[in-house]
Amino acid sequence: MNEVTLAKDGSILQAGREGIVDPLACLGCKLVLEEGYCLRSYFEMLLRYPLLTRLNGFLPSFADRYRGFLEQGTAAPGLSCLELGKTVEMIGFPGVPRLEIYTTFRGMTGDQPCEIRSFAMESLLDTPIRVGKLRHIVFGDKVDVFRFDTMLTLFEFIDGIAWELSFHVKAPQCELRR
Repeated sequence: MNEVTLAKDGSILQAGREGIVDPLACLGCKLVLEEGYCLRSYFEMLLRYPLLTRLNGFLPSFADRYRGFLEQGTAAPGLSCLELGKTVEMIGFPGVPRLEIYTTFRGMTGDQPCEIRSFAMESLLDTPIRVGKLRHIVFGDKVDVFRFDTMLTLFEFIDGIAWELSFHVKAPQCELRR
């Protein structure tokens, strides 16, 4: 599988070359994060490759919002890193048996996960990001969860972070009107 490296400055590197021309051609590539890659790097990538903002409905507004706090340098207090992981869950009851595969983006305090929804997005900018282990949950048994090394594609990375960050905004449709 082809591999891309996401650099701390927001560029996408393929086979050690300086940047890429077409980021869409790399969406299915295996992802490697450069040491020090953080949420600020993610937003820099969206600004450098604006075509990527079309992958998720929230990304254009995130990129615009990020421009407002470019200069602020903060890491979330109490978080050692942000972790993007994948979960494979086999569900047998209730209903029809099914398999669900989804990504999670959460904060880590040491080896303990914590939700990031209560943190302001700008306070997460300089918190490092890492790829977490794949969690395999069999028939709802969340006590004996299997953990495996995993890989993510560029698309899974972009969309997984965008999904979690979508809980940091108030959509006009969700606001109460009087």
